Amino acid sequence: MDQEAAKLLGAGLAAIGMGIAALGVGNVFASFLEGALRNPGAADSQQGRLFIGFAGAELLGLLAFVTMIILVFVA
Repeated sequence: MDQEAAKLLGAGLAAIGMGIAALGVGNVFASFLEGALRNPGAADSQQGRLFIGFAGAELLGLLAFVTMIILVFVA
């Protein structure tokens, strides 16, 4: 396999990681909304955990993006 092809293949796999992170962010907010609709009184106490989950899922997407950019432009 050519080095350029391997580099682009790795970048494509990192792009898949960004898509999976987007699904994770959607899942975090969907779960929060489902729980908030079931028990509106507890929604305020769970909002901090919502943002922690969002930040964790978004961090994985950003790491995949940085990995892709490094593979395409630097390596």
